[in-house]
Amino acid sequence: MLATLAPQLPIGAGWSYEVKWDGYRALLQKRGNTVRLISRREIDLTRTYPAIVEAARSLPVQDAVLDGEVVALGADGQPSFQALQHRTGAGQFAIAYYAFDVLEVDGRDLTSHPLSERRDHLGAAVRGSGILLSEPLPGTPRQIEATVRRFGLEGIVAKRLDSKYESGQRSGAWLKVKFQQRQEFVIGGFRPDGAVVDALVVGYYDKRRLLAAGKVRAGLDRRLRRDLFEQLAPLSLERCPFVNLPSERTGRWGEGIAAEDMGAFTWVKPALVAEISFTEWTGGGSLRHAAFVALRDDKKPLDVHRD
Repeated sequence: MLATLAPQLPIGAGWSYEVKWDGYRALLQKRGNTVRLISRREIDLTRTYPAIVEAARSLPVQDAVLDGEVVALGADGQPSFQALQHRTGAGQFAIAYYAFDVLEVDGRDLTSHPLSERRDHLGAAVRGSGILLSEPLPGTPRQIEATVRRFGLEGIVAKRLDSKYESGQRSGAWLKVKFQQRQEFVIGGFRPDGAVVDALVVGYYDKRRLLAAGKVRAGLDRRLRRDLFEQLAPLSLERCPFVNLPSERTGRWGEGIAAEDMGAFTWVKPALVAEISFTEWTGGGSLRHAAFVALRDDKKPLDVHRD
């Protein structure tokens, strides 16, 4: 079940609010002593996060299917998607699983039950284990938003207490509000600098048309520039995959790529997805002050649209 992007938090007694965790969404399946961790793209993450698997074995139930987020937590409790994605700084970050929903417990399908009941089952299913519980946040929506912003967290997910679990659906019963301008984009090209990447060209799909959203140079350190070049070079194409390039003109913020500059770029098969932060969308439909955050191997390119 997926959340729909909203500009502000809904208000009313029928809503509850949770932290929007900055990590990898995954289903945790426990069958006796066997545990599997499955990403949104149905990639098996079980061997990738052995600490979560071991924690799940201590769940006080025989069988369960939980929905949650794999998160890298620093000593201050702050999540770091970069640490999770690069799996660096092992001594500084702890890998944890925050469970926020339960689909099944001991053979009982709970998807048709309201969220308020599922949370009761979820609390009982994780109690005393190494799996963390994503608790509803106390306070008014205004107080919750102010606190989450103060801690620099990504955002809030608002959920209707009477909502059923709609598998595979992007439902209006779950709404996400982001406080940081970040979203996924497809990499469709790059500007090389020898054997490293100088800048990426990223975009998003409008139906099945890939539209360029701008160039990204910030956030790329020396190791990333080399690693990205090694991943992107084998995907090279003769033709540009973006339907809106070359640009008729370039904007004041440097967005767009003019016809005379197209030869400086290497175009690639749209196979890699990156999370990009930015300050705003320009009037011309490009990103302003874009910066690379991390690759997202849990997202399919064709699922990437403009938020």
